[in-house]
Amino acid sequence: MEDDSQLKLYATVATRLKEAHRAVRALQVPEGVRKALIRKLLVITAAAKHDLPDAARRLDRLMKDLSEGRFPEGD
Repeated sequence: MEDDSQLKLYATVATRLKEAHRAVRALQVPEGVRKALIRKLLVITAAAKHDLPDAARRLDRLMKDLSEGRFPEGD
């Protein structure tokens, strides 16, 4: 069984991923940019299954970019 700190990190990342998806949906950006952001969130979700600390770092970086208005290029 996983230790408490690992379980807490899972819960934290899961909550933050839900918040990130909500934030992306609320953005007023072109559809291509929204799709690129959703792809990033899906990659982070997949990474969480194998390397939770790395997924948490990626999510931190993505949320920082969003808060600073830095968005990926759309299709």
